[in-house]
Amino acid sequence: MIELLFLGSGSAFTVGEDNYHSNLLLIDSEKNKLLIDCGSDIRFSLHDAGFSHLDITDIYISHLHADHVGGLEYVGFTTLFNSQCSRPNLYTSQDVGQDLWSKTLAGGMEAISGKSATFDTYFNPHFIENTGCFNWQGFTFQLVQVVHILTDEYLMPSYGLFVELAGVKVFLTTDTQLHLDTNGNYYEAADIIFHDCETSQFPSPVHVHYQELRQLPLYLKQKMWLYGYQPGKLPDAQQDGFLGFVKKGQRFGFEQGTMCLLDSSGEREKTRPSSLRIT
Repeated sequence: MIELLFLGSGSAFTVGEDNYHSNLLLIDSEKNKLLIDCGSDIRFSLHDAGFSHLDITDIYISHLHADHVGGLEYVGFTTLFNSQCSRPNLYTSQDVGQDLWSKTLAGGMEAISGKSATFDTYFNPHFIENTGCFNWQGFTFQLVQVVHILTDEYLMPSYGLFVELAGVKVFLTTDTQLHLDTNGNYYEAADIIFHDCETSQFPSPVHVHYQELRQLPLYLKQKMWLYGYQPGKLPDAQQDGFLGFVKKGQRFGFEQGTMCLLDSSGEREKTRPSSLRIT
């Protein structure tokens, strides 16, 4: 079985003991792990889930906000100075990659005792064409450009992922506004969508809000799990046609064209109907 574990499911400014940033671990049947985004909370969220830097061998980065890259310094330093670790593979788009070191990491990581470091000192980089794919453990991940922040001059590079897991087509939006005119084909093609969802009383212009998602056709909502939300009381997503809000630590299993919810031990949940068979 392939497992997708949400180390956290909260927004960038999530606070409190009940959630962390929306960073995920994809764990294959051989227990290889791909960390999808590496935010500032990562050392806490990994520990809370029973993992550490020792488990991080492969990382995907969607864009340069701190809740997606702020933990790379922790991973870079702890793996560099631990003889049990090798440099983690780091996958990201070319346009994110060209700024990742100079604009985000170099300030704290360039100087180490006795020499100057580079990006390659800490990570084994794999920079992908902006509309391209990368392969990990036999899975092909399609980068999907999303509209997260559009300034008066340029579109901030930000990429979701589309991947087939054991016959289930999964679209992970990462941070996005709703722009079906540019990437609606991925919504249509997906069997399951893990969708960014703002729930703030004061909506921002850079994330899709729950009230906007509520207006989508039912057939799209029926394959959506929502994440990336703010602390506080949540709407009744199931009543509104969605699969629900993802909780911190929630695990999804994929096997033979089926997705199911898993308990903390990795077994199928028996407390409620949880399986979705893809036909």
